Amino acid sequence: MFKTKITFTLLIFICFTSVLYAQNRFAESSKELLNRDSKKVFVIAHRGDWRNAPENSLQAIKNVIEMGVDIVEIDIKMTKDKQLIVMHDKALDRTTNGKGLVSDYNLSDIQNLYLRNGAGAVTEHRIPTLEEALRLCKGQIWINIDKGYEYMAEVYDLLEKTGTTNQVILKSGTGYEELLSKYRNILNKIVYMPIIDLNSKGAQTQINKFADYKPVAIECVFSEENTDVIDLIAQISKNGSKVWINSLWASLCAGRHDDKAVEQNKEDETWGWMLNQGVKMIQTDRPKELLLYLKNKGLHE
Repeated sequence: MFKTKITFTLLIFICFTSVLYAQNRFAESSKELLNRDSKKVFVIAHRGDWRNAPENSLQAIKNVIEMGVDIVEIDIKMTKDKQLIVMHDKALDRTTNGKGLVSDYNLSDIQNLYLRNGAGAVTEHRIPTLEEALRLCKGQIWINIDKGYEYMAEVYDLLEKTGTTNQVILKSGTGYEELLSKYRNILNKIVYMPIIDLNSKGAQTQINKFADYKPVAIECVFSEENTDVIDLIAQISKNGSKVWINSLWASLCAGRHDDKAVEQNKEDETWGWMLNQGVKMIQTDRPKELLLYLKNKGLHE
């Protein structure tokens, strides 16, 4: 009985210190994110720790919090009864034991389903609502919401409700004028990040238009690497925004992707190249390996 009490007390202590550490790390990370002169490089986990838990699940989020990741990227969809859930696909088939479109089901039906893991096996994990994910992350990790442009007003209401407005990055590839016309009333109340294809003809124009807004970061995608891309990356940094690059797969970063870094042992040619361009935010499917790489270079705690 005495040993049981000691074990229980020890578990409570470990849980408390773990949460406290995450909160302290989050507070420091927030300062660095908003500091335009910070040298820190931020690690963003794409759909959470999907290699060890179902993508976009609460467990996938918990894992990256414990890992020490700075930002977790999640995707959202809306149910038939206008409730926001955390899910990437429009259809349920790939990631759950359900079938059909998310938009054809009410939340109560969605909550009866189970998530699949990366191998396609059904797990015991349920589909989280966005509100559940926000409450889990509150004060512990930054959140980047993808696939949410059309729901931005509804997302903003949830951010206000949960007190997470200042720890969520919303984003889209929408042009500056359209963004203003649709969301002018909330744009200065949220943390917003534009997505710009650096290979597109309008890249320079969009960077110039967003310069006055001074977003905390600009997410850059480019399938081809050339001097124009290098110059645009430098300009974004000069304008005071952090450069965010996705190392997820080849077409997003001109071949300098995660699998090349990890499986071919070419970290310096991939992640290292990004660092040499002044990139301060890297979204990855290999958060554990990227964290270790940055720590060894003194660029992450």
